[in-house]
Amino acid sequence: MITVLPRRQFLKTTTTATAFTLLPSGLLSSAPNSRLRTAHIGVGGMGGADLRSIASHPRVEVAALCDIDQTRLDAAHRDYPNAERYSDFREMMAQRTDNIDAVVVSTPDHTHAPAAMTALNAGKPVYCQKPLTHDVYEARQLRIRAAHAGVPTQMGIQVHSSQTYRRAVEIIQQGTIGAVSQVHAWSSKNWGYDGVDFTNVTTPPENIDWDLWIGSATMRPFVPGVYHPAQWRKLIDFGTGTLGDMGVHIFDTPYAALELTDPLWVKTNCRIPTSVGHPEKNRVQYAFPGTRFTTDSLLWTWYDGADAPPLPEKVGLPKDFPLPSQGSLFTGEDGIMLLPHVGEAQLIPEDKFKNFKPPVVSNINHYHQWVDACLGKGHTNAGFDYAGPLTESLLLGVVANRFPDTTLQWDASKGQVTNLAEANALLRRSYRPEFGVANL
Repeated sequence: MITVLPRRQFLKTTTTATAFTLLPSGLLSSAPNSRLRTAHIGVGGMGGADLRSIASHPRVEVAALCDIDQTRLDAAHRDYPNAERYSDFREMMAQRTDNIDAVVVSTPDHTHAPAAMTALNAGKPVYCQKPLTHDVYEARQLRIRAAHAGVPTQMGIQVHSSQTYRRAVEIIQQGTIGAVSQVHAWSSKNWGYDGVDFTNVTTPPENIDWDLWIGSATMRPFVPGVYHPAQWRKLIDFGTGTLGDMGVHIFDTPYAALELTDPLWVKTNCRIPTSVGHPEKNRVQYAFPGTRFTTDSLLWTWYDGADAPPLPEKVGLPKDFPLPSQGSLFTGEDGIMLLPHVGEAQLIPEDKFKNFKPPVVSNINHYHQWVDACLGKGHTNAGFDYAGPLTESLLLGVVANRFPDTTLQWDASKGQVTNLAEANALLRRSYRPEFGVANL
């Protein structure tokens, strides 16, 4: 049973008069005149971009908007005046289940799983921003529930559908650089905080429902400029650091291209952990079992903050070789592929590959692909069956940040670290009781 609190303040502006029937499969009719009525949880920042991108599909009707920030909610409503407004997604789902066909989740990381699972429990297709979840356990549970619900899902890793990404995948899988033994990936972004807890506590502004923003996390007082908007990525209780934010984008390409599964172990090098923020500089190593596109095993190394990009000579390149601020590098038996984030792949050495003709691939609208799937046309390429394991792998690195220089041995079948009980305690957090969700 979905837990719903008593009614909170919200504005109800219009009622949709026409009722639509959701098919048992979770798919709407593919008839040309059918519409997909979407509900959007989180409509500011990236949520606003997701809203506009989904709404640009000609068969989408924005039916409901939800945000804990009244200012952002009102701004979105001016663009979609026929949508009903809510501050609490639980209230929205309880009241509008029969009038919503699909749900878009664009909240801070710690709310992804509760919101997405609430939608899946109601049998609704879900588009959820990356990383899929805040915790390892949540990622697995969403994957399982999505498979049970049988509805289209998609994680918001838009570059996954881009020409550059898809071309890089083909280059690797056609054997251009041979079997890959190592991957280096990095982002110079710094979603970290090495300081102490905050003391400049104040009353939340009137436009923010602070209790709802905290949601399932442990309650703490409001501090201006620290949590909302945007800065939450740095903090352990709410975000997943640079690794969770950019790592999921940049690791996506090698994960898909090499058909990686679950890591064997993970080890991180960073400062002594705190209970407040993720490290400002972070280096994480994963070992993966071999696949048909790798050597017998694969070593993957992540660098972020001040450690990124790595020194060229550390990744097998000449000392003065220019590396992008974000990207990945594949070391194969027959060459190297450098892939800038949202850029075209470069093959090295240049002389060897000077006559190489890159494969021709099409571009895919990541958002519209999900909408089409909800309407019964085609499938998504970053559904929770793919996004769940990818997110699990990334978040194991986030857990490892709490145990620097310790190799965490991972048993994927049991979903646990086998050599450090303290690490297992961080795979799943406890929700505040009033924000509990079935199947989490």
